[in-house]
Amino acid sequence: MTLKIVAYSYTDPLLEPPPDPTIWGWEIDWVYQDLGGRSQLQQLLQECQTEPPEYLLVLSLSELGDTVQEVSDRLSFLSGMGVTIIALEQSYTSENTHTPQGLWQLLQTIQNQQRSRRIRQGHARNRLQATPPPGKVPYGYRRGKDKYILDRSTSPVVKDFFEHFILYASLRGAVRYLAKKYGKKISVTTGKRWLVNPVYRGDTAYHHGEIIANTHVPIISREEAAQVDRLLRRNSSLAPRTASAPRSLAGLVFCRECNSSTIVTRVTIRNQDKEYLYLRPAKCNRKPKCRAIPYQQVLDKTISKVCRELPQAIAGVNFPQLDAVKNNISNAIARQQQILEQLPGLVETGVLDAETAKLRAYKLRTEISSLQAKLATLPPVNLPSIAQAVSIPQFWLDLSESERRFYLREFIACIEIIRQGKEWELEIIFIF
Repeated sequence: MTLKIVAYSYTDPLLEPPPDPTIWGWEIDWVYQDLGGRSQLQQLLQECQTEPPEYLLVLSLSELGDTVQEVSDRLSFLSGMGVTIIALEQSYTSENTHTPQGLWQLLQTIQNQQRSRRIRQGHARNRLQATPPPGKVPYGYRRGKDKYILDRSTSPVVKDFFEHFILYASLRGAVRYLAKKYGKKISVTTGKRWLVNPVYRGDTAYHHGEIIANTHVPIISREEAAQVDRLLRRNSSLAPRTASAPRSLAGLVFCRECNSSTIVTRVTIRNQDKEYLYLRPAKCNRKPKCRAIPYQQVLDKTISKVCRELPQAIAGVNFPQLDAVKNNISNAIARQQQILEQLPGLVETGVLDAETAKLRAYKLRTEISSLQAKLATLPPVNLPSIAQAVSIPQFWLDLSESERRFYLREFIACIEIIRQGKEWELEIIFIF
């Protein structure tokens, strides 16, 4: 006689995907699977009255009901029908004799699981409404009824922090600026979290990494956010303190002869106010060591080569291909937005129930946020016009060292010194 073995699983679509059909490890005759409701469980209980299976597999006993009482009642009913219940994740089998203490511990586990599920369901329902997650509100905002709202006393501080970072591309400098101007002392780590926090961009992020765009008033624009991301990516390739170094060439110049980065050294003469700056290889292993080169000479040659070579480098960028990528992403965003706008009508006509529509809207909005993030990583579309402006020598002469540092790192990946005896030349490697 063949044993009849069935399985039952309950999945809340707000919390998790349905389990893998191969998870049971047994040859299953039938799987009863509920998504949100309990209709399949009711069908299982009805069929057990006429043709009960020998075994019922579940992952956890808590899936048999929303309360401990419901779980207990259904266990008693199924056992009375002669069904052996096996909970795979709890090493439970209804045929075994369980001590009162063991049963009490099992019921406590079930109760804790259901309490945790109810809390997570509450958070999931909040996500469907795009309401902020629990926890501390980011500096610069207050918690409103269903979204973050700007704190008029602190949001200007955050805005000023971002503007300072965008202007000077220095995280440590922006942190020092806040402390000096506003008396707001934060760590460099906190400053980094501010720069990447989606909340300041008008988006809401949840603990599992999903982001919903345009949920509240942003402190920085999308263009500013894209600029911040480019600066962070560029600074990540530099030595930690080089990103905020006062000299514009710091961290960019390498010696091809000894394959070493260079550092800016300052030389003064006793009883004289004048100082001399040199670029010296930091870790030269050659004998004799590679000579230091006057900083101003390298800077002058760099500006000259940028003015001459940058337009040619940008002319080699395949803008039609770049435009095609941007258009594809923009079209995908538009399609998702169009579907999102159709959902209220589908609810009114009865095609979708309200809960399913909310879940679909949530998924669409997270997909739109992901596509917008991809779009923001692409180079700005006005590269040719920017190249035309920065190809004028006077443009560079009118800048401060920190402003010059910003523009050089916007276009240059590195500058290599090529030595020819006592003479030397530069080769500039652009980022595109």
